[in-house]
Amino acid sequence: VQLQASGGGLVQPGGTLKLSCTTSQISFTDYNIGWFRQAPGKEREGISCISGSDDTTAYEDSVKGRLTIARDNSKNMVYLQMNNLKVEDAATYHCATVVIDCSVVALRHQAFGSWGSGTLVTVSS
Repeated sequence: VQLQASGGGLVQPGGTLKLSCTTSQISFTDYNIGWFRQAPGKEREGISCISGSDDTTAYEDSVKGRLTIARDNSKNMVYLQMNNLKVEDAATYHCATVVIDCSVVALRHQAFGSWGSGTLVTVSS
Protein backbone atom coordinates (compact mmCIF):
# COMPACT_ATOMS: atom_id res chain seq x y z
CA VAL A 1 0.00 0.00 0.00
CA GLN A 2 1.35 3.40 -0.97
CA LEU A 3 0.15 6.53 0.79
CA GLN A 4 0.83 9.87 -0.83
CA ALA A 5 1.64 12.91 1.29
CA SER A 6 1.53 16.42 -0.14
CA GLY A 7 1.30 20.06 0.89
CA GLY A 8 4.78 20.74 2.16
CA GLY A 9 6.73 23.87 1.36
CA LEU A 10 8.77 26.74 2.71
CA VAL A 11 7.26 28.73 5.56
CA GLN A 12 8.56 31.25 8.04
CA PRO A 13 8.65 30.51 11.76
CA GLY A 14 5.16 31.03 13.14
CA GLY A 15 3.59 30.18 9.81
CA THR A 16 1.08 27.51 8.85
CA LEU A 17 0.87 24.60 6.42
CA LYS A 18 -1.76 21.95 5.77
CA LEU A 19 -0.51 18.54 4.72
CA SER A 20 -2.72 16.05 2.93
CA CYS A 21 -2.57 12.26 2.70
CA THR A 22 -4.40 10.13 0.20
CA THR A 23 -4.36 6.74 -1.47
CA SER A 24 -6.51 4.86 -3.92
CA GLN A 25 -5.59 1.48 -2.46
CA ILE A 26 -7.37 1.43 0.89
CA SER A 27 -10.22 3.15 2.66
CA PHE A 28 -8.97 5.29 5.52
CA THR A 29 -12.03 4.36 7.57
CA ASP A 30 -10.63 0.83 7.76
CA TYR A 31 -7.21 1.90 9.06
CA ASN A 32 -5.59 3.97 11.74
CA ILE A 33 -3.54 6.63 9.96
CA GLY A 34 -0.58 8.52 11.31
CA TRP A 35 2.12 10.98 10.43
CA PHE A 36 5.81 10.69 11.09
CA ARG A 37 8.68 12.98 10.16
CA GLN A 38 12.36 12.65 9.62
CA ALA A 39 14.94 15.39 9.40
CA PRO A 40 18.44 14.85 8.01
CA GLY A 41 20.66 13.27 10.64
CA LYS A 42 17.78 12.72 13.05
CA GLU A 43 15.70 9.72 14.01
CA ARG A 44 12.23 9.21 12.61
CA GLU A 45 9.59 10.70 14.91
CA GLY A 46 5.96 9.70 15.06
CA ILE A 47 3.93 12.85 15.65
CA SER A 48 0.23 12.18 15.28
CA CYS A 49 -2.39 9.57 14.45
CA ILE A 50 -6.13 9.20 14.06
CA SER A 51 -8.20 6.11 14.61
CA GLY A 52 -10.12 4.65 11.69
CA SER A 53 -13.04 3.59 13.86
CA ASP A 54 -13.83 6.43 16.23
CA ASP A 55 -11.61 9.41 15.33
CA THR A 56 -9.50 9.06 18.46
CA THR A 57 -6.38 11.18 17.98
CA ALA A 58 -2.95 11.28 19.57
CA TYR A 59 -0.06 13.73 19.41
CA GLU A 60 3.55 13.69 20.41
CA ASP A 61 4.33 16.27 23.07
CA SER A 62 6.52 18.37 20.78
CA VAL A 63 3.59 19.15 18.46
CA LYS A 64 0.61 19.05 20.82
CA GLY A 65 -1.46 22.22 20.60
CA ARG A 66 0.08 23.25 17.28
CA LEU A 67 -0.85 20.39 14.94
CA THR A 68 -4.29 18.96 14.30
CA ILE A 69 -5.03 15.72 12.48
CA ALA A 70 -8.38 15.19 10.79
CA ARG A 71 -10.02 12.91 8.26
CA ASP A 72 -12.49 13.51 5.44
CA ASN A 73 -14.12 10.17 4.72
CA SER A 74 -15.95 11.45 1.64
CA LYS A 75 -12.61 12.23 -0.01
CA ASN A 76 -10.57 9.44 1.60
CA MET A 77 -8.14 12.04 2.83
CA VAL A 78 -6.30 12.64 6.09
CA TYR A 79 -5.00 16.10 6.86
CA LEU A 80 -2.40 17.54 9.20
CA GLN A 81 -2.98 21.20 9.98
CA MET A 82 0.28 22.70 11.18
CA ASN A 83 0.19 26.03 13.01
CA ASN A 84 2.89 28.12 14.68
CA LEU A 85 5.62 26.19 12.92
CA LYS A 86 9.08 26.18 14.42
CA VAL A 87 12.49 25.76 12.85
CA GLU A 88 12.72 22.36 14.52
CA ASP A 89 9.59 21.20 12.67
CA ALA A 90 11.53 21.17 9.40
CA ALA A 91 11.60 17.60 8.05
CA THR A 92 10.16 15.29 5.45
CA TYR A 93 6.67 14.29 6.55
CA HIS A 94 5.12 10.94 5.70
CA CYS A 95 1.65 9.58 6.30
CA ALA A 96 1.34 5.91 7.14
CA THR A 97 -0.96 3.21 8.34
CA VAL A 98 -0.69 2.56 12.08
CA VAL A 99 -0.73 -1.12 12.94
CA ILE A 100 -1.96 -0.84 16.54
CA ASP A 101 -4.53 1.39 18.22
CA CYS A 102 -3.82 5.08 17.75
CA SER A 103 -2.10 6.38 20.87
CA VAL A 104 1.05 8.11 22.03
CA VAL A 105 2.46 4.62 22.61
CA ALA A 106 1.92 3.80 18.93
CA LEU A 107 3.75 6.97 17.93
CA ARG A 108 6.69 6.40 20.25
CA HIS A 109 7.03 2.76 19.22
CA GLN A 110 6.94 3.68 15.51
CA ALA A 111 4.02 1.32 14.93
CA PHE A 112 3.74 2.20 11.27
CA GLY A 113 2.89 -0.27 8.53
CA SER A 114 2.80 1.17 5.03
CA TRP A 115 3.71 4.60 3.74
CA GLY A 116 4.91 6.24 0.58
CA SER A 117 6.83 9.26 -0.53
CA GLY A 118 6.86 12.16 1.87
CA THR A 119 6.51 15.89 1.56
CA LEU A 120 9.23 18.32 2.58
CA VAL A 121 8.53 21.03 5.13
CA THR A 122 11.11 23.79 5.44
CA VAL A 123 10.82 26.36 8.21
CA SER A 124 13.16 29.26 7.80
CA SER A 125 13.22 33.02 7.93
